[in-house]
Amino acid sequence: MIVSRSDAQSDAQSASPSMAVFYPSADGKPVAETYVHFYALLVTLEVLRQYLQGRNATVLGNQFLYYAEGFPKLRVAPDVMVIFDVAPGGRDNYKIWQEKQVPRVVFEITSKSTRAEDMREKKTLYERLGIQEYWLFDPKGEWISTQLRGYRLQDAGYALITDGRSEPLKLRLQAEEQLIGFYREDTGEKLLIPEELAAALAQERAARQQAENQVERLKAQLRSLGVDPDAL
Repeated sequence: MIVSRSDAQSDAQSASPSMAVFYPSADGKPVAETYVHFYALLVTLEVLRQYLQGRNATVLGNQFLYYAEGFPKLRVAPDVMVIFDVAPGGRDNYKIWQEKQVPRVVFEITSKSTRAEDMREKKTLYERLGIQEYWLFDPKGEWISTQLRGYRLQDAGYALITDGRSEPLKLRLQAEEQLIGFYREDTGEKLLIPEELAAALAQERAARQQAENQVERLKAQLRSLGVDPDAL
């Protein structure tokens, strides 16, 4: 969602100069139009949050980005935004003039009904704000045949990304059914989604338990032979 400058200016002009400016953190509108879009948003948010854990960065999802101090209606709510060189952790909203950093990467989980806003108003705004990369993911393939499309900021404005890479994130991106697949550039390793991560951890625990059971069986065999395994 984007609010026009004229609406914001009229709102600011109607407020008393001595009145503190209020920057809402919600507008009561739904986060996403379908479960598929909502799930893609949540997975993207969590995968990137895990990837950047321990770094001086934060990942925010569907929260207001305020870009003009004193004009609370000048805001946009990116589905996912990645900001570097700021304290990690969540925020109720994000104010550029306070944090002194513009988001480096923005993701919009797009659909046929949001295509016009995502490709016009938001694309123009993100370009003007200096957001380095803008990615559009169409999980249902309603208007992006490849589902995933990215733009990288150049001197002349946004240019289509043709190599599937996110330079700020050092990741390679590709559409995988109704989710974005993220792969490390340095190792080629895939960043696991929450379900894959849980399955991998469960498999690791099972393997460790199996190894421990094998050790106990070997110890029992040694004891049966009159050998104290703890003395070895």
